[in-house]
Amino acid sequence: MKKVKLIEIAHGRSGDKGNGSNVGIIARHPNIYPFLKKELTKERVKEYMKNICKGEVERYEMENIGALNFILNESLGGGGTVSLKLDAQGKTHASTLLRMELDVPEELLNLV
Repeated sequence: MKKVKLIEIAHGRSGDKGNGSNVGIIARHPNIYPFLKKELTKERVKEYMKNICKGEVERYEMENIGALNFILNESLGGGGTVSLKLDAQGKTHASTLLRMELDVPEELLNLV
């Protein structure tokens, strides 16, 4: 096992969904997806993003593309048109989540 940032094994994209942000995390290799599915729980994401996300975190699995989609409810200060936040559309939320550190089996790191 080696401690690495999530960005080493996945990439991401994010945007706004009303007052919540939508964060997609995509495995860099199909064999990494099962690891992400096990380790990147909605509880773990909520804890890591607690300073941004004030509401519930929802997680959706997209096995066909090796991705997890998270909705971070109450993370945009009311939404793009009313928010005073610098990032009112949540475009930086994927970058923030990709900085999370995980203990990853070295054989998965060799795939990327």
